[in-house]
Amino acid sequence: MNDRVAALDGEGDPLLLDRQVCFPLYAATNLLNRLYGPVLRQLGLTYPQYLVMLVLWERAPQTVGTLGARLYLDSGTLTPLLKRMEAAGHVTRSRDPEDERRVVIGLTDAGRALRERALHVPGTIAKGRTPEGIEELRESVQKLVAALAEHSEQG
Repeated sequence: MNDRVAALDGEGDPLLLDRQVCFPLYAATNLLNRLYGPVLRQLGLTYPQYLVMLVLWERAPQTVGTLGARLYLDSGTLTPLLKRMEAAGHVTRSRDPEDERRVVIGLTDAGRALRERALHVPGTIAKGRTPEGIEELRESVQKLVAALAEHSEQG
């Protein structure tokens, strides 16, 4: 074993996997995708598409820019996703008549109707947990997201 690597083995090593903040978040994301995947497939949605639908079910129509800001996605990621959702019949995409540079995303009748079929999805993560525990976890993760967003804006 390399002496330099051996010297860093231990609790003071900043490169230990268990000392990283990013790894449990990465692992949690992968596990959430596995958990939600089968449930969302029944609705014909991927997880990112489900997030778009959640935002649109709150308020539609919205511009691509507004959706991107809310979901922390750039337009290069969001545009192909929205095109697939349009092809699936969930959303409409149109130019904003007040500003042709902006694309407005709305819900189709099928997209609105999908909301009723999705009402059970949030319970997927809640199985075996108290509502208070879920709320506490959500608030902790929201604080982390806010801190990371602030850090990336300063970056």
